[in-house]
Amino acid sequence: MASAGYGICGIGAVTGYGWGREALWNGLVSAKPAAILADGYGVAFDETAWVVRVPDGGDPEDGLSRFSRALRAAAREAIADAGARGWRPGRRVGLLHAVVLGDVDVQRSFHVDHHGTQSVRDYLALMPSTPTAMLMKEFGFHGPAMNVTAMCASGNSALITAKLWLDAGMADDVVFVATDLSANRDNVLHFAKIGVAVTDADPLDACRPFQDGSRGFVMGEASIGFVLSNQATDPYLRVLGGAMTHEAYHVISIEPSLTEIRNCFAGALENADVPASAVRYLNAHGTGTKQCDEAEATVLRELLPPETGVYSTKPLTGHCQGASAAVELAVAAMSYQRGAIPAPPTVADGLPGLLNGVTPMADGLTLKSSIGMGGHNAAVVLAPPA
Repeated sequence: MASAGYGICGIGAVTGYGWGREALWNGLVSAKPAAILADGYGVAFDETAWVVRVPDGGDPEDGLSRFSRALRAAAREAIADAGARGWRPGRRVGLLHAVVLGDVDVQRSFHVDHHGTQSVRDYLALMPSTPTAMLMKEFGFHGPAMNVTAMCASGNSALITAKLWLDAGMADDVVFVATDLSANRDNVLHFAKIGVAVTDADPLDACRPFQDGSRGFVMGEASIGFVLSNQATDPYLRVLGGAMTHEAYHVISIEPSLTEIRNCFAGALENADVPASAVRYLNAHGTGTKQCDEAEATVLRELLPPETGVYSTKPLTGHCQGASAAVELAVAAMSYQRGAIPAPPTVADGLPGLLNGVTPMADGLTLKSSIGMGGHNAAVVLAPPA
């Protein structure tokens, strides 16, 4: 029998749809992509590019950059939400921050705009440990605190690490945040050169995960916060288990045999102690790139029931890189609570089982997969709250 797992009992969100988890949900159910046609992306993009950017906002006291403000806002919203759902922090609250590139705006300002001449305080803002230290100080948390980085699998990897801390008794509760606000010109340009980011077409036309004619993804940004604990009366869902593997193959490409992706999916089910037949939904990595979509579709056909519903929110939220899995975990959690999955509308022929638009949610488990650049794979098994 599967264990009861741990509950996600608080969610905070800052995305291209705005500041707050309600803005995320309302944007998704509208079926309108969060992307905008942004200026200032250089001649390679005819001076504009389709991109999902977190809008300005947040508390100026949280720092000069959108990154620091979004991180703190997502964490605060998640903690407040958990409190409203009956959570009371234990003695040892841990903190995990899933992050890949860090605060690119602060890096550029320090190294390029000011040539390293800013204050010591501004210099310390470059350190990846500084945001976690400031959050621990704000809330008086004293459990373990660290960053997790596994490219696009970072959110899933942070959730699995949080569960490991709870299993080991190292923490009573864990707050974890995933932040990526790196969709600036430099990064978008290089992902376009790699051939995976699309900048010249409407996202629903360009990014078609598991559908004919997909060209890749639109770059996105987000900061998502969660509280993982069993000390709450009204969790969104339960995390039963998960697994991580690494392909040890290539900095970009997926290993053709798909061995470690299979091992990751199967390992997550084994760790959760549930059969593949219990999975009702695959909340996919679903980038819209050929190799990622084909890899997930292949393992889906081999491992999961034929009636499994499949969806990816990347056509709507963009590919939020280090925060992508966390955005999609938040969508899964709110879907359990609200009884519907806000899948993007399909625009072409595609994979059997691909959800088309907002879909009533049936009982059953969700497998959330992530395939990170460089060979990082992570999958988690999610269950209804009761």
